[in-house]
Amino acid sequence: MLTLLLASKSPRRRQLLSQLGFPVRIVDVDVEEVVAPGISTEYIASSLALLKSKGYTSPIGADEVLVTADTIVAHKGEVLGKPHNRQQAVSMLRSLSGDRHTVYTGVCLRNSRTQVLFTEKTEVVFRQLSNDTIEHYVEQGTCFDKAGAYGIQEWIGMVGVERIEGCFYNVMGLPLSRLYDELRQLSCRS
Repeated sequence: MLTLLLASKSPRRRQLLSQLGFPVRIVDVDVEEVVAPGISTEYIASSLALLKSKGYTSPIGADEVLVTADTIVAHKGEVLGKPHNRQQAVSMLRSLSGDRHTVYTGVCLRNSRTQVLFTEKTEVVFRQLSNDTIEHYVEQGTCFDKAGAYGIQEWIGMVGVERIEGCFYNVMGLPLSRLYDELRQLSCRS
């Protein structure tokens, strides 16, 4: 069985990968996440996943796969990363309120012989959120480690997301169905 080397500090990604049934080991990658100029929005996440993968320089065993990923939220031509403070979180959620946005997750899989890079896209529609709803969610403090200042699996997703088109888990940070298929194909090529 493959062991997944997850280069991420995200507890959600670790939990999601473990639920797929693979042993997961967390590994450190220290890279400056800089996006090259001119990259279109839909490729930002995959370019960051590739950058993280290149930052891992330890040997990868025969039954191991390095997994790196990055998730961005795109809304009205702007990329929304993780909010740096309360005001920025409130502002992001107000902008997403009553509107559609796109979540892109880029994933890079690398074993000792090959590499696979892909991007998954999910459309998310928020219902109109009251200021009280936004303030209540931000006060919980869980929005600061999430692109777009929200977690779809959290309270705000339960009360605020009207519908999605695409993979739910992609919005959480890993497109599990596609990832599982890619891992199976990768293990067949080995």
